[in-house]
Amino acid sequence: MRGTNVPRMTTALITGATAGIGAAFARRLAAQGHNLVLVARDTARLREQATELHDRHGIEAEVLSADLATDGGIEAVEKRLADRRHPIDLLVNNAGFGNKGRFLEVSMADELTMLKVHCEAVLRLTSAAVAGMRERGRGGVVNVASVAAFVPRGTYGASKSWVVQFTQGAARDLAGSGVRLMALCPGFVRTEFHERAGMGTDNIPNWMWLDADKLVASALTDLTRGKTVSIPDPRYKALMGLVKVAPRGLLGGVTSRTGRKYGPQ
Repeated sequence: MRGTNVPRMTTALITGATAGIGAAFARRLAAQGHNLVLVARDTARLREQATELHDRHGIEAEVLSADLATDGGIEAVEKRLADRRHPIDLLVNNAGFGNKGRFLEVSMADELTMLKVHCEAVLRLTSAAVAGMRERGRGGVVNVASVAAFVPRGTYGASKSWVVQFTQGAARDLAGSGVRLMALCPGFVRTEFHERAGMGTDNIPNWMWLDADKLVASALTDLTRGKTVSIPDPRYKALMGLVKVAPRGLLGGVTSRTGRKYGPQ
């Protein structure tokens, strides 16, 4: 394996792999010599991505088309993660989305779909992956959350807070097993996320935007260091430090003015 930024691993499975943070993980890990399993809904885009990464880096890139908003999609990825003949050494749970609108402006169906993707899928896929990793005594899971986990931001923030708490608890329970779990909590990242959700970004200051490739490099370094929560930028680390001492009511007003959604994907 080339590179020294991640624990020794062979194959990484990435959900939401075709764009944004997921694509940045795929590029970085492929460049370091990892084989990949790329998961997303768009089969044609997955195949194009897999071919490009194979041709550029000489790695094997498997395509798995799955919609994690459905039981069938989650089950397909669970089955791949449980394959002992072709083990997964790193799982990146990156798939996610945002809803445009305040509480009660978003349909209940859309809110429940968000919980399905952000919470149920993360729980089930992490469990499927870690079972084999613990048997082998090595492996890692990166669950992509958001700095929205630390501020009052409705269903999105609540779901990402669950990701952080779940990951920290699982990491504690698996201490000493050789399996590392980490919640990645970025801020605003220049990806397709906001456009897909129909969210405007004109009111977001330039200093708040992060580069996906730099973010991933920092996150993988934090994983190697054994961190269970990664906020991979000094600006957001400072901002989250202020969040700890700021009144909750003030935080709600500030985050409303900067858009419904903090974060990645």
